[in-house]
Amino acid sequence: MKRFFCMLSLTAVLLLATGLQAADITAIKNNVDGVVLAINNGKAAASYGAEAYSPYVFIMDTDGKLLVHPHLAGEFLQEKGEPIFKALRQATTEGLWVTYLWKGAQKHTYVRKTNNRLVVGSGY
Repeated sequence: MKRFFCMLSLTAVLLLATGLQAADITAIKNNVDGVVLAINNGKAAASYGAEAYSPYVFIMDTDGKLLVHPHLAGEFLQEKGEPIFKALRQATTEGLWVTYLWKGAQKHTYVRKTNNRLVVGSGY
């Protein structure tokens, strides 16, 4: 009986964690899609605060310069991490998820291009 309750508790924790991750993924996608829509409708990319969203949203220009980022704004991503820059450059106007390593940890980022070719992304 003790084993049954232990397994039941473990199952409940896993289900809750999966639900939270699904919600986070949906929130990330919605945040990025909303920023892209606003930029496509004329809002200036520079008017965004990187930490106005959780997790933060970044905006990168076609040369790899981070226009919006909590720690790297104004820097060129290809100088900080060429593999990450290449992953993010895969962005499409429809949006897609990319995976890369950052400081030894695997990251999953939803990236999408605006009509003027900026890359907007967020992830975990």
